[in-house]
Amino acid sequence: MDSRQLAQRCRELADDKKAEDIVILDVRKISGITDYFVIASGSSEPHLRAVVEEIRDSIKTECGVAPGAMDGALQTAWVVLDYFDVIVHVMRADERKRYDLEALWKDAPRVRPEEAKAPEPKKAAAKKAAKAPATPKKAVASKAKAVKTAKPKAAPKKKTAGSTGAPKASAAKTTRKKAVAQPRA
Repeated sequence: MDSRQLAQRCRELADDKKAEDIVILDVRKISGITDYFVIASGSSEPHLRAVVEEIRDSIKTECGVAPGAMDGALQTAWVVLDYFDVIVHVMRADERKRYDLEALWKDAPRVRPEEAKAPEPKKAAAKKAAKAPATPKKAVASKAKAVKTAKPKAAPKKKTAGSTGAPKASAAKTTRKKAVAQPRA
């Protein structure tokens, strides 16, 4: 897993624990310290703990990588997980506003979640598009068009053994009603 994918995965894990205002900054061109900062906010000490533990434990399990260093404490409302190429900052919103890391690193471009994914090869994307089902609106419109243009076909009458060919009882009742309703001449 490269540093971009690691930053994206840390963002996803923070999001899974409902971290707020998650940002990935690409600092490769302006810092020799790391490649990416992942900055996320939590609303309380238990929330910060949940976000930090989710990132630390999941990255260890999935990638076999533990943070090289962990700094700060939940009581100080700012915890830093240092994965060398990716540094994750998890802090309470008031501390985040106070230190304003985004303004400090304002020259660093933000990485959008969809940009962090590797682009699909053209053939695979075309194959997915071909397999994708029609959208519901298109499917409904095409069915409606087919119904309008289709000509009704009379179903062939099949006689089975023992069948007299007489109309069904409900049809017979309708016929009798018509006969009764007509005046006699």
